[in-house]
Amino acid sequence: MASALGAQVAAVAPIGSDGRHYRSCSSLKGNNSCNKSWTGKLAWENKTLQPRHTKKVFCMYVQQASKSKCKVAIKPLELENTKEPPLNLYKPKGPYTASIVSVERIVGPKAPGETCHIVIDHGGNVPYWEGQSYGVIPPGENPKKPGAPNTVRLYSIASTRYGDSFDGRTASLCVRRAVYYDPETGKEDPSKKGICSNFLCDSKPGDKIQITGPSGKIMLLPEDDPNATHIMIGTGTGVAPFRGYLRRMFMEDVSSFKFGGLAWLFLGVANTDSLLYDEEFTNYLQQYPENFRYDKALSREQKNKSGGKMYVQDKIEEYSDEIFKLLDDGAHIYFCGLKGMMPGIQDTLKRVAEQRGESWHQKLSQLKKNKQWHVEVY
Repeated sequence: MASALGAQVAAVAPIGSDGRHYRSCSSLKGNNSCNKSWTGKLAWENKTLQPRHTKKVFCMYVQQASKSKCKVAIKPLELENTKEPPLNLYKPKGPYTASIVSVERIVGPKAPGETCHIVIDHGGNVPYWEGQSYGVIPPGENPKKPGAPNTVRLYSIASTRYGDSFDGRTASLCVRRAVYYDPETGKEDPSKKGICSNFLCDSKPGDKIQITGPSGKIMLLPEDDPNATHIMIGTGTGVAPFRGYLRRMFMEDVSSFKFGGLAWLFLGVANTDSLLYDEEFTNYLQQYPENFRYDKALSREQKNKSGGKMYVQDKIEEYSDEIFKLLDDGAHIYFCGLKGMMPGIQDTLKRVAEQRGESWHQKLSQLKKNKQWHVEVY
């Protein structure tokens, strides 16, 4: 997520009650400025810097913080004290009214379709853990039930519990705009577009949004062993929870979780312009080469060993010996994305297991029993 203003804004986390006092982390290179506080304005308060939809504001925090090993201060620290994850604090019949902070298109012009990074202000009232989801109720009536509200759509949260502003007041979603093209005419049919994704991608700062949750436990990041291995396999917006994991591991100064293990991300998208959060992940790779690996499967630009399109399952097969050894040693493996990704991945894992003289059925059962297997597809 590049920003033309990135060099002008430091990585900061609010530490004052008025939201205008910040902790600077990386603006003064070589000056060990992590503990230096300063008073400033959010970028969009300066009208000369204000982009449409307050674009790239939080990305600037990300850029500056991730270019230095100096980690970002977070608050409130009380978010680390809970023993169990928050679950279903707000339900469909009583959702929480939050506000849109920013909406940013995060794919290039050659990407098929549009994907947006959406920051939501929940005021600290809808806390969550990494790997959980929010429900969103788009405005309007349910077209299948006139008079009734629209149904809840679930979205994996793409930020840590502290949000992109590191103050525990926001959450971020990674949303692909759902559009429908008539197979006969090849033209877009607006009547069949995704109601919720279009509502979110069209939102503007200050717009109200009804949210439920948080929900989900299967994708929670296990933190009992800070030196564990985590293998993350995502397609498209399925990268959302992994962004949260990686920010917690490598960007935020979390005293109760000092990650020293291995995080290995496999990301599958159509082409280079479709890569999501690539700059963040590349920065981690440069800063923590012993703790982070990052492999991309670009289906429209790369070929697999058979000359076909490169998908994440092809990358898994490429590194299958390492992956199976890591799983044998207790690694956690996560899958997130469209449900259509799983059959190909399962077939690949089964084939590799058989080549190794193992039963994939038995191995999968053991992984599930050991709570090493985490799947969230939609």
